Amino acid sequence: MSIAELKKAKFEQKTEAYEVKIHPQSNRLYHINFSKNVIVNFLEKVKQNNQTVQHLEYTPYERHIVASYLLEETGEEFGALLRDIVNDRESGGFTLGLEGITEDTDEFVIFSTAISHLLGTPNHDSMSGKYYARFSVKHTDSSDSYLRQAYRLFTLHTDGTFVDEPTDWLLMMKFVEENAVGGESRLLHLDDWKELDKYTSHPLAGHKFTYKAPASKNVAQEVERLTFFNYNNKPGMCYIDQFAYPETIEQAKYLRELSHSMENDERVIELELPVGDLVVLNNIFWLHGRAAFEVNPDLNRELLRQRGRFNQ
Repeated sequence: MSIAELKKAKFEQKTEAYEVKIHPQSNRLYHINFSKNVIVNFLEKVKQNNQTVQHLEYTPYERHIVASYLLEETGEEFGALLRDIVNDRESGGFTLGLEGITEDTDEFVIFSTAISHLLGTPNHDSMSGKYYARFSVKHTDSSDSYLRQAYRLFTLHTDGTFVDEPTDWLLMMKFVEENAVGGESRLLHLDDWKELDKYTSHPLAGHKFTYKAPASKNVAQEVERLTFFNYNNKPGMCYIDQFAYPETIEQAKYLRELSHSMENDERVIELELPVGDLVVLNNIFWLHGRAAFEVNPDLNRELLRQRGRFNQ
């Protein structure tokens, strides 16, 4: 096994509560399988303590309480393991799920809340007015971004570009999927991007671009963002093509060529995510997007999103 492979495999382990393995679709990512008892006992504690989604929305400390239920089943070291994976530059991401134990989407929200609060603190999501957002992708849509538009490529980007707060990590969970062909999550690790050096060494790499959100995001402020920045002595990135407002033709060409380069990179992963599973990514050095769906009038996909910061 090469040194690179050893680094990527360093979090692999098996306990009575869970197993951590290299993801079958990418040696950058890990997949975590819980024992069924962990999920069953976690959900039972949620019920016994009358934890509801509304309770979590109204009472922030209860979100940490449900995270503690998961640690009681997995061991205290499990939270540190998740944070270590997401902070690890060689990886920075994992998938896990509810192992088919439940199809109750309220329980999906509660489970994802436990995971997010082991990572850190979710940001307020202005689009939903909550600490998480649920949204559907259907056959027709009149929104003002590509988020809900099923038949367009949702280009590679990072989250949090148009808000003035840290967005260290991103969690996405699949709630519903019906009559869907295509629509895979497209992912690219910065260190796998073939032309990274070309764009980080460009004179405009250090330019602060203005970002403005569309009306549906409920964010009125404008922010200025560097596209690339130093993150633990390696490149970090902040970028989304839809909301950047360049001031010159030269700047526009730079962003357009950068985006095209990423979209066509041979190392882009098209991740398959089953219903009831979630993916967590480091938002500093992973970019994400979505492939277009095949046209179907009965298409229905629902996702949950949380994004936030690591706690000090």
